[in-house]
Amino acid sequence: MRMSQTLIPTLKEAPSEAEVPSHVFMVRGGYLRKVAAGIYSFLPLGWKVVQKVERIIREEMNRAGASEVFLPAVIPAELWQESGRWDQYGAQLLRFKDRKGGDFVIGPTHEEVISALVRSDVRSWRQLPLNLYQIQTKFRDELRPRAGLMRGREFIMKDAYSFHVDERDAEREYRKMYETYQRIFTRCGLAFRAVEADTGNIGGSLSHEFQVLTETGEDALVACDSCDYAANVEQAVARAPADPQTASEQCKRVPTPGQHTIAEVSAFLSVPPNRLVKTLIYLADGKPIAVLVRGDREVNEIKLRKALEVAELLLATDATVREVTGAPVGFAGPVGLKIPIYCDLEVQALADFVVGANEADAHLKGVNVDSDFKPTASADYRMAAGGDRCARCADGHLRAHRGIEVGQVFFLGTKYSKPMGVTFLDVDGLEKPAQMGCYGIGVTRIVAAAIEQNHDKDGIIWPVPLAPYEVAVLELQQDDDNVIATSKRLYEELTAAGIDVLYDDRDERAGVKFKDADLIGIPFRLAIGRKGVAEGVVELKRRSGSEVRKIRIPDAAALVAAEVVAERRV
Repeated sequence: MRMSQTLIPTLKEAPSEAEVPSHVFMVRGGYLRKVAAGIYSFLPLGWKVVQKVERIIREEMNRAGASEVFLPAVIPAELWQESGRWDQYGAQLLRFKDRKGGDFVIGPTHEEVISALVRSDVRSWRQLPLNLYQIQTKFRDELRPRAGLMRGREFIMKDAYSFHVDERDAEREYRKMYETYQRIFTRCGLAFRAVEADTGNIGGSLSHEFQVLTETGEDALVACDSCDYAANVEQAVARAPADPQTASEQCKRVPTPGQHTIAEVSAFLSVPPNRLVKTLIYLADGKPIAVLVRGDREVNEIKLRKALEVAELLLATDATVREVTGAPVGFAGPVGLKIPIYCDLEVQALADFVVGANEADAHLKGVNVDSDFKPTASADYRMAAGGDRCARCADGHLRAHRGIEVGQVFFLGTKYSKPMGVTFLDVDGLEKPAQMGCYGIGVTRIVAAAIEQNHDKDGIIWPVPLAPYEVAVLELQQDDDNVIATSKRLYEELTAAGIDVLYDDRDERAGVKFKDADLIGIPFRLAIGRKGVAEGVVELKRRSGSEVRKIRIPDAAALVAAEVVAERRV
């Protein structure tokens, strides 16, 4: 493609709301333009990258035995009401009425539609298993869209859904999709980690996220330094303390005037935060409970909600805390509380710790579990953190990472098939609900994640499999017939060799072309200038390196094509 014949409007500056590198460089590099908050138009460069991601996904999904379909973006409310998600999904679900007053949604995901499709045409166990996928635009009405393609409202997703006669076969397909995803992200040239995850709005009993590791990621992860265990911190478990401490003090009241926070109480009493215990008051399905974690820890509300088996878990208001404890926020404690108390395992193993006294301006020192209060239950209620001991192996410790979620696989069981009547007749003629799995990949998020992981101060550094073009041919002088002829010949020879080439034939200064090539991030750059052509050479530079090589013009196309092919992950 000649740059003079396409639309690549590079910019020197990015808009003020572009904060992360992928957003900055995709706007500056002419990959996308904002239409509204969280909604973007893809320009030719951006769309070529999306198409390359989609090609890899299609090849691997087809290789795994899945079949591609295309489902409607506009979905009638009746299907969401059947599954129960019409009332559950929340404000991210974009609802509207048609001219006849019918309720519809713009699909953020398609479990309901695919379930309705399969139930209408699958009758027998002989038609299963079945794995259907699509690549389509989705819409989720994010309250605060940000970071360009990483947290937009409209995005492109690959979503697949599988149907099975039993759990065993569904789990087999889950593992197969897990392996398929590993191949997809490896072929995309990404450094990633599969981590255990919460199932969220999709539901189900088992899930893994595929996270691209980068400092700009919005997800917090932990991974063991000794085994392959990794998890989102919302899901991660850590080993309980091996040796409970021995109590040696008696509980006593100490005045702490005006000291509300852990940091304030710690400094005032000269006690480290890990010797303090926070007492947090929650409403679990409307009923007050107390949760205890060490002062240097945070409550994991997802773990807590699952352990309590409640639908709604809310942190209590200041007024409720005062009503339950008799004290203002900052002075709650478990001693004397008349509500259920849930104690984290680290607190269970702690001795002689400090808690609030359930009265203003006072705390209790020398407090111990069982002797001073009886917990209703003790379990892992805390947010895992770097440095915790791994719960899956004997010697490992968890290390903290940041990541961008680019894919997730779910084992759904019968969460959708039962309420929506997705049934089949088994070998004995009995009607049974299908077991289901679903498997999503954020196509446009892969594009952003690849840039977050591959860039420098000058622009993008594309992995070859995702690059919009693999080689940039820079024609440095437009007034030299030999330069023009050589540039054109190399462009044609590389194109004939099956290489994706961007030919910069614009009437611009050489410095502009070099800067734009770095900004756009094409993996290989061939610079053709007057002096080099006179010497019979052109200059080859890798975007990811600093070395500039002079290569003979007759050898240039074959040499560059060979290097490009070697970099492709087939």
